[in-house]
Amino acid sequence: MDTLQENGLPHSPALDIPGRESTAKELGVCGTPLKTKENNGTTGRSSPGNHVTAEFGNQQLYQVQLVNAPAPSTTPLGLPGVMDVEGRVDESRLRMHIFKNGGVSPSERGQVWRFLFGMYPCSSTSLERPLLQEQLNVRYHSMKRKWQQLFPAAVRLRINGTDAELVEAVRYFDVRQDRVQLQAQNQSDEVRERLSFLELQAQVLFERVTFDLEELQEAIRIIDKDVPRTDRDLPYYSGEGLGNLLVLRDILITYAAFHPEVSYAQGMNDLCSRFLEVLDSEVDTYWSFSCYMEKFSKDFRADGLHRKIELEAALLKELDPQLHTHLITDSMESFTFCHRWLLLGFQREFEHCDALRLFEILSCDHLELISQQVDRARYQERIARRHSLEDKPMSEAQAVNTEFTFELFICATILLDNRDVLLSCRNDVQLIQFTNSLQGTLDLNLTLKKAEEHFYNYCKRSAWDYMNGRCRTSKNKEDHFLFQLRSFFS
Repeated sequence: MDTLQENGLPHSPALDIPGRESTAKELGVCGTPLKTKENNGTTGRSSPGNHVTAEFGNQQLYQVQLVNAPAPSTTPLGLPGVMDVEGRVDESRLRMHIFKNGGVSPSERGQVWRFLFGMYPCSSTSLERPLLQEQLNVRYHSMKRKWQQLFPAAVRLRINGTDAELVEAVRYFDVRQDRVQLQAQNQSDEVRERLSFLELQAQVLFERVTFDLEELQEAIRIIDKDVPRTDRDLPYYSGEGLGNLLVLRDILITYAAFHPEVSYAQGMNDLCSRFLEVLDSEVDTYWSFSCYMEKFSKDFRADGLHRKIELEAALLKELDPQLHTHLITDSMESFTFCHRWLLLGFQREFEHCDALRLFEILSCDHLELISQQVDRARYQERIARRHSLEDKPMSEAQAVNTEFTFELFICATILLDNRDVLLSCRNDVQLIQFTNSLQGTLDLNLTLKKAEEHFYNYCKRSAWDYMNGRCRTSKNKEDHFLFQLRSFFS
């Protein structure tokens, strides 16, 4: 039983570690901390989880300290009406605030994301979250220590000799390592004792976890190719911050090791980088990213992505049949050019700050909840009419397709805004040129406004089809229903 549950604390989805059996042989490696040589030659208690070693040829260069410690878990949210006096968060109000305000301010974003993506349970209080934070921290480092002990060669990132910036970043982080180690030495006996218990608990939890060596090694190989070229033009990865790419690497390898059913696929580095930039914490990034992937990992499988593209095609057929017909011709392979948009949440089509806003708006699921509310409202009205003596039996109305998520409406809006250009495209090469031309050029506020209108009109049309001709009703009732639908957006 988790320490949190033993103390009656709320359960965090981040602590749900998938249990599994590996096809590889049992390796029998426990999760005890490694012993390393300190600068003075004495043996100190440390672990690979506290640093990354870089190599240049056969020469070991530097020890890299990881990014900042987690943000204080007791920091209150400044969003009105979202957090109570004890620190509990009203999840529905949080999601509604994000949608109706077009995201949150950069100063609030880090703390908001910890609740939005499930790292912190919304039911947790300000007094409970520090213990949760400690447990998440210890468990993550135990997980990372596990694969680093099994793959000691993978701890070292082999840096291309021509990448002078990355070599310099390693040196910057060597300085930070000494500072963090000094802070750790100043911990009180009470904290040391509590963390020792949590470390023992984590070791027991992960002792039987095994890895498929071949699959994990292949994942590490791909990660090492992708990570050095991830968002290096962002300020977060410039100068000393370039060493954060090594932190991103550790997070992705740890995720791949403990989620073999997903492992690693190209594109995950861009998504995880988004979390790391906002949260600026290795531990919090891992758990928030893991919670996000619980819902969206299917998008990185062929069947999941194929389904999403099918839905996009179906939605465009509803909104613009002519454009849909043009795009499904054999020479253009039916909407595959939308792949990157949907996989990365339009990360490159908007300015970076707007892309972060859009990501949290899409993640709040507010409009998906609206579509379910609309469908329930129609169902309740249909039931009420069935009990009316003056109405005749009715056929079932077509339901609102709740699989039409808001990101699909964003995608459809971009397509409709560029309708003339798309109708002039005759092959995949021209479509790729079109998508590349959009990078960093789109207006988020205008796109959101149009996408909301498309969503509203789709729901309205679906509701109108049901009420017009399928049952006898008064004009007042139609107006009342559509007024309720519109009120969801206000």
